[in-house]
Amino acid sequence: MLVFGTRPEAIKMCPLVKELQKHKNEFKTIVCVTGQHREMLDQVLQIFDIKPDYDLNIMKQGQDLYDITARVLTGMRDVLKECKPDVVLVHGDTTTSTASALAAFYQQIPVGHVEAGLRTHTIYSPWPEEVNRQITGRIATYNFAPTSLAESNLKEEKAQGDIFVTGNTVIDALHIVVEKLKTDDILRAEQDKILLEAGYDVKRFADGKKLVLITGHRRENFGDGFIRMVSAMKDLSEKYPDVDFVYPMHLNPNVRKPIHEVFGKNLTRPNFFFIEPLQYLEFVHLMSKANIVLTDSGGIQEEAPGLGKPVLVMRDTTERPEALASGTVHLVGTDYDKIVTEVSTLLNDPAAYEKMSHAVNPYGDGQACRRIAAVLADKDTDRYEAR
Repeated sequence: MLVFGTRPEAIKMCPLVKELQKHKNEFKTIVCVTGQHREMLDQVLQIFDIKPDYDLNIMKQGQDLYDITARVLTGMRDVLKECKPDVVLVHGDTTTSTASALAAFYQQIPVGHVEAGLRTHTIYSPWPEEVNRQITGRIATYNFAPTSLAESNLKEEKAQGDIFVTGNTVIDALHIVVEKLKTDDILRAEQDKILLEAGYDVKRFADGKKLVLITGHRRENFGDGFIRMVSAMKDLSEKYPDVDFVYPMHLNPNVRKPIHEVFGKNLTRPNFFFIEPLQYLEFVHLMSKANIVLTDSGGIQEEAPGLGKPVLVMRDTTERPEALASGTVHLVGTDYDKIVTEVSTLLNDPAAYEKMSHAVNPYGDGQACRRIAAVLADKDTDRYEAR
């Protein structure tokens, strides 16, 4: 059974669902979603053509971490009792993952942790994700680590389960989607149309424009951190009037409120485009056109380098230090001056841009799902090591 509930989890777990479904003689594959994200989750399920066997549908207006944890834990109790899976697979660091792993543990069902071993070793950064990962890692029987560094973290913690270095399934997902976009002219035209309806016309690239793609949604940045981030973005857009800045806004009011505080009620600007959230397919399409990605996301630190895009991370810490070491990612935190300086450097200095854009992505070769399936089938599997 694979359990996931947010859009990032779905992006990274759907390719694994498809891989396991190929082996009908070896696996009965069951999909359970929690609906921790609702619309964004459903969009990804549609892209990969996956219909869940169980849907807890926990999403409620104004829910907090207590609500999510309790609803997932009690919902999974009943699902697990009904279908009695041999292994429960969860992903990464969400509350869905940790509560589902705990529910499986209470019924003594082995847990497989996909994307195991990422650490900042700072419990409130990212919050609550860092502790979620550590709790799930203590429960897991199978730890599917994306890199050798993640493997080292688990060994240092004396993880109880076995550890397998597989690469990251997000690269599998990226390869699937990029190939779809590359080979389907009609699909690409549809994505252009969807982006136009969302608020950005990709035809602006005909003038040779540069594009800075922005995302921001993390809890630890809410409040003053977001004000500083958005202020830097506003000033950068005024400093570089010939560069387009595109920000698909997260639905969370804690994200949208500081945007309006800095930009005012009218968000219309000549070169700054606040657009509605994008489905995964449209987002990858837009990211492939971007020159720079400015984000506080975790997964984008892995995806964007796979497309040769420099990433500036608006967080003080990252559980993905491999990206820092490889040079594909720089940390700028929520520091106004750092954000402005680093973006300016990448826009002004071709050598600095080339150095970041051509760094090697440490997160895999697109075969992580095959390796995980081989482990679960108890077959020999070649190990992927990030070098």
